[in-house]
Amino acid sequence: MARRTAPDRTHCLGCRAPILTQLVGHHAALLITADLRPLAPEQQAEARTPHRLIWCLKTRGPHITPRLRWIDRWHPPNCPHPHVTEHHCTPEPTTLF
Repeated sequence: MARRTAPDRTHCLGCRAPILTQLVGHHAALLITADLRPLAPEQQAEARTPHRLIWCLKTRGPHITPRLRWIDRWHPPNCPHPHVTEHHCTPEPTTLF
């Protein structure tokens, strides 16, 4: 019997983009799936909507898992960490024939 492998949690199954899925928050956590492509400040303004937030991807070192953090009014304007947005999958259309 073949052994089942765990699904790939580092890439989107639809478009194969690199992603990170985490619970963000301490009390009422949100399950966030974020694109791992960093955004420039002008791209952040373009990507931000009421239903699509921007997150700070806090990295501490090569052996520690990156963590998504809220960007709130106390977030430093000169933050050294990359900022990412929630993943919206846009796979290429396929045909059945």
